[in-house]
Amino acid sequence: MVEATTLPRNEDGIACVLGVLKQQFGERFQTGAAIREQHGHTTTWIENQPPDAVVFAQSTQDVSDIVKVCAAHKVPIIPFGTGTSLEGNVNAPAGGISIDLSQMNAVVEVNAGDLDCRVQPGVTRMALNTHLRDQGLFFPIDPGADASIGGMAATRASGTNAVRYGTMKDNVLSVEAVMADGKIIRTASRARKSSAGYDLTRLMVGSEGTLAVITEVTLRLQGIPEAISAARCSYPSVEAACQTVMAVIQYGLPVARIELLDAMVVKAVNSYSKLTLPETPLLLLEFHGSDASVAEQAEVFGTLSEEFGGIGYAVTTTAEERNKLWQARHDAYWAMLTLRPGCKAVATDVCVPISSLAEAVVASSRKAAELDLVVPIVGHAGDGNFHATPLVDMENADELERAKMFVSWLNDLAISMDGTCTGEHGIGQGKRPYLLKELGGAVDIMQSIKTALDPDNIMNPGKIVGD
Repeated sequence: MVEATTLPRNEDGIACVLGVLKQQFGERFQTGAAIREQHGHTTTWIENQPPDAVVFAQSTQDVSDIVKVCAAHKVPIIPFGTGTSLEGNVNAPAGGISIDLSQMNAVVEVNAGDLDCRVQPGVTRMALNTHLRDQGLFFPIDPGADASIGGMAATRASGTNAVRYGTMKDNVLSVEAVMADGKIIRTASRARKSSAGYDLTRLMVGSEGTLAVITEVTLRLQGIPEAISAARCSYPSVEAACQTVMAVIQYGLPVARIELLDAMVVKAVNSYSKLTLPETPLLLLEFHGSDASVAEQAEVFGTLSEEFGGIGYAVTTTAEERNKLWQARHDAYWAMLTLRPGCKAVATDVCVPISSLAEAVVASSRKAAELDLVVPIVGHAGDGNFHATPLVDMENADELERAKMFVSWLNDLAISMDGTCTGEHGIGQGKRPYLLKELGGAVDIMQSIKTALDPDNIMNPGKIVGD
């Protein structure tokens, strides 16, 4: 494991808060070692830093009450959704209270005519889409994991559909949030546009719990497309696949998803998901629209792919075949682990301009080989976001050091290309060293906002900015 930064603990304050919350919340207040460790756990190589207690909130008022108690004693608060974060976002480096929002899982209202809905933060994306299906609607952001909507908003998540439908920042109309003093605010109305003051919604989306605890989210919805088709196409090289993606974007083809899998990932997916794909770089695509437009999109892509050596192009409109392909893509993380049993997958997350994607991916593969690392690559190629994932023997100190070198090099590469060290995973603890490199003096402005809204630094401390 990579050692995480530890912050000073407020032992007296923590002791007081534990006593008050235990009396106030009864069985919804937990201090068992296993549950605390679960709420410090993230799918990452950063060490686990558990909170001192977990409180299961059931309402916005519960959250406000917890925050007020913690604020009075200057004790840290760490919001927790489903725990699928990847950069140590829910660790507790100074101890404190984890507010588990999973029991706040109601779909409060659906306004089908306005294509929006209001949900509590513990609702997961799959549960929401199951609820919406009978009304012919869906929420398009799909990060792969069945993450909570609150967590997705907090980390400004995106995923496979971002190339057409955008990220969480494009699909959140408003949030309700509890501030560092326990005050409850709503950042905006349901109106599709507004010139009313500062855009507090965008400030909260991506703040990773460092400014407030999100307790309700108003989301933009989409109608379920009349027709959907999925496609796959193999390529002689990763560079050829990336050049195809660039051509698709420049052509203006409105693909819903376009995902890159390198040869190592395809090999892993074949074994794990029982597929028989050619074990060369692969693009997976999805087209949404009317029957006629979907057929046209598929035809145009086929023509474009031929120019870059695409082979084995196949299109399917059957739900069973589509789901099989996309489930395999979503299971790629687990599939990659089978390439080196017993090793840890270190999920990275950079994003570069589309025109730099081929260069960045090819350079990443070369650097991995230079460092003698096994690093399969997958990517949301349509928006320049890719994940190079070192598979590391955590007991091998030399290999661990080389993996750290690779991750650092990759972040620097993305920033040098006018890209970002994180396209969708957030900063958390893992990416803090690169934020200043990427944004320079803008980080000082972030720190000023953090200090103004959270002067005692109790809101998820040790993440993004500030100590």
